[in-house]
Amino acid sequence: MRPRRLSEVVGQQHILRPGSLLPRLVAQNRFGSLLFYGPPGCGKTSIAEAIAHETKSRFVRVNAVMSNVAELREILSHARRLPDSGTILFIDELHRFNKSQQDLLLPDVEEGTIRLIGATTHNPGFYVNPPLLSRSHLFRLEPLTAAEIAGVLRAALGDGARGLGARGCTTDDALLADLAVLCDGDLRRALNALEVIVLGLPEHAVITPADLEVFARERRIRYDADEDEHYDTISAFIKSCRGGDPDAAMYWLAKMLAGGEDPRFIARRLVILASEDVGLADPQALPLAVAAHHACDFIGLPEAELTLAHATLYIATAPKSNSATIALGEAHRALKESPVQTIPSALRSKSGQANKRLGQGKGYDYSHDFQENVSGQNYLEKPLALYTPKSAGAEAAIAERLARWKALKAKMKK
Repeated sequence: MRPRRLSEVVGQQHILRPGSLLPRLVAQNRFGSLLFYGPPGCGKTSIAEAIAHETKSRFVRVNAVMSNVAELREILSHARRLPDSGTILFIDELHRFNKSQQDLLLPDVEEGTIRLIGATTHNPGFYVNPPLLSRSHLFRLEPLTAAEIAGVLRAALGDGARGLGARGCTTDDALLADLAVLCDGDLRRALNALEVIVLGLPEHAVITPADLEVFARERRIRYDADEDEHYDTISAFIKSCRGGDPDAAMYWLAKMLAGGEDPRFIARRLVILASEDVGLADPQALPLAVAAHHACDFIGLPEAELTLAHATLYIATAPKSNSATIALGEAHRALKESPVQTIPSALRSKSGQANKRLGQGKGYDYSHDFQENVSGQNYLEKPLALYTPKSAGAEAAIAERLARWKALKAKMKK
């Protein structure tokens, strides 16, 4: 069921709509090396084969998992002997090639001996060598929608030449839509599932929801625990908590747990959120997050999911303040941009005979001897304003207290 021309490719209209860059380059046969980056089953290989077919190019396909340097050298050598064949070298899972394998491609890419089309499910910025990346057009592909997948499934069910039409099986559109949803934008997975269902039924059978049930039970969430999906999902989780959206936060939490994410990793992010984004607006967020992290260690899954849900909802619904984050940044900036201040003599340790003889600690005003425990003494040689309290939650009381102390200190100085 692979498309034979770019116009037959389903989805990816952001790069394939008429008049956009890629179709124009292919129509004029003036493209160089291309990199297609996207999730499994979104059409990377199909687009590469359609390009080769439309441009009548010699198409050499390599899987980076099984290939090696010797095979690459042979392919490149053969391409040099056929300069007029317009060799397209398609490398699936390009991110699996190490630096030396990718570097081997550079001279022939540079000379135009081959036109490289690389496909990867991993971020090329991390896995493709910069010289190769700079010589290629990068296109990001998106997961297909359920409607797009259902349309292809319907076509496959009726196509007698390239699909499953010879079996004569039928079903309604609702079931195909349900199967498409179960496959999370992966068209290859959807077609494989449909094929398994049809081949398991007699000819001319009607596919029923009961036939689909086994796939519904075994649905797998697309989640690469150490790759882009990992980072993108935790980013969405953090931003949902920070933005005060408990529903979104719970959704991304459930996705991570369903994908097999380490619960301790999630708990660590909650501890960071408690200080970075909740802070003094709700001082109870930090001990609660630390307790959740501790609970994940000694309880484990699946019960620890409840603890993570508890902490997630608390932090997502808590008042927010990043004043601690800003204050720390301001302190670092002051240290970087100005000379390091000398510790005032009155604040230095007076422990030991040498320190006493030097007079360290003399002139220190003990705070508890003064009204509201505020002596009015300066604790920096050159006072700095680094912390600005916000008005959210419990921090509003801190702002009022600091304003009162400021007025009290001014009164004492007079």
